[in-house]
Amino acid sequence: MRRDAPLTAEAQLLAPLWQPKPTTVRSQPQKQDKVDKYNEVKHLEYDNDISSLALGFVPFPFTSGGGITYNTMDAPEARRFSTSTAERVGLLKSHDNAAKQRQYGAIPDPSDIESLLGGEGTTEELGTTAGQEAKLLLKYSVPLMGTYLLQYSFSLVTIFVVGHIGTDELGAVSLATMTANITGLAIYEGLATSLDTLCAQAYGSGKKTMVGLHLQRMILFMLAVTIPIGAIWLCSGWILAALVPEKAIAHLAGYYLSLLLAGAPGYAIFEAGKRFTQAQGLFNASLFVLLIATPINIALNYVFVFVLDWDLTGAALATVLSNNLLPLLLWIYVYFVNPSSLECWGGFTKAAFTNWGPMAKLAVPGIVMVETEWLAFDILTFSTSYLSTAHLAAQSIVMTLAVAIYHVPFSVGVAVSTRLGNLIGAGSLSAARTATKTYILTFLAIGLIDFTFLTACRNTLPKAFTSDPEVVSIVATVLPLLAAFQFADSTTALVNALLRGLEEFESLRTGLEGEKGRSKT
Repeated sequence: MRRDAPLTAEAQLLAPLWQPKPTTVRSQPQKQDKVDKYNEVKHLEYDNDISSLALGFVPFPFTSGGGITYNTMDAPEARRFSTSTAERVGLLKSHDNAAKQRQYGAIPDPSDIESLLGGEGTTEELGTTAGQEAKLLLKYSVPLMGTYLLQYSFSLVTIFVVGHIGTDELGAVSLATMTANITGLAIYEGLATSLDTLCAQAYGSGKKTMVGLHLQRMILFMLAVTIPIGAIWLCSGWILAALVPEKAIAHLAGYYLSLLLAGAPGYAIFEAGKRFTQAQGLFNASLFVLLIATPINIALNYVFVFVLDWDLTGAALATVLSNNLLPLLLWIYVYFVNPSSLECWGGFTKAAFTNWGPMAKLAVPGIVMVETEWLAFDILTFSTSYLSTAHLAAQSIVMTLAVAIYHVPFSVGVAVSTRLGNLIGAGSLSAARTATKTYILTFLAIGLIDFTFLTACRNTLPKAFTSDPEVVSIVATVLPLLAAFQFADSTTALVNALLRGLEEFESLRTGLEGEKGRSKT
């Protein structure tokens, strides 16, 4: 089980996170030659790691009437500033970010930024209180939690349903999910990371139909990769039987994977399709899809498993149909809800069958990053299989709870890093200090709530997933340890959020100072 599932509506949710009233500050007269030199700049390097998936937004000043006006993100000229995920750090280091930056709006004049960074101009200090910061976090974190939980809900529903079938089935699904993650799903997501660069650069440079061409190439490439992945999944019963002591569980997991293979193309196409919409700034597309697909997935699981009594076969078929529904819903969104995005689709072309090499090379770092992250968690499931079937089933429940609960501090952390970066970017250091104190108390409270919840419900939570007394006993024994881990993990989420907020502005400041130095030569 993995901790971050790609979530894509956070940009839509956080765009209005900070919208200060327009404030005008003094600026020195601009020399045209300095403006011309700056306009020739093609590249401002930054490389932000936001620990999974989130996009940061930083408002920048723009000149207006001889002064600097701080525009909110609703303003058309406001510049949107995207950050990379942990899986894409290596990927983006080797690529030009200029096009991606141009995608999100105009580049401000360096002398304007000089005022922001403490040059000859001055900025107006923004005021805030602990209560205001708490309200902001509550307002924007709750929708994010819902989005991330929706993205994780397919796995959550499967574990919940299969747990009520039997212990062997729950252990088999846990083993099958681990195998699917490592040998298939992580590869798809790693491949899709190359589109974060390719599609963004194509869209930002004005070559909009190239966005659709990159999508076609990636879909065809993913379908080709599905052939060896499918061979592994079809043979997984024998492979797992040679690796784990529980032979019956291994063959049951192989059977589940053989059924799951039918949903692999849908999963792959959806991962590629998400990048097609994200490159155009349509960050609410995935949320639209998930809001429809999640209840359908729940209904399919209920009907197939409990009404038709198809047991493990029903759970697998529900997942297959849900995965194949995702790209269909995304197409409906693009074609009917936001047809303007079709300007990036130039139609099917034979060129999609050529020039796969650069795309594949670009995807390798993404695959490595995603694989190592997923493997770090899934290796626990593999190790547990050497204990007993009951322990394997218990591990599945514990990891499901751990990932689900972590979405709370992680979602708040996304809002924190964006808000803190905005305050520091505006030069409001006093407000940033006040906000940071509020964030510390907030995350301590989250950690205590998680700890108390898991400890108090250690005997009742397992029963929601399984009726096997042995599995319930094992989970109840482990949950206090998970509670302590979640408290520490919430603290880690806080530190990561604060560092991201600081890095968000620092990386921009460093790049701009370098550009200003070159403009003087």
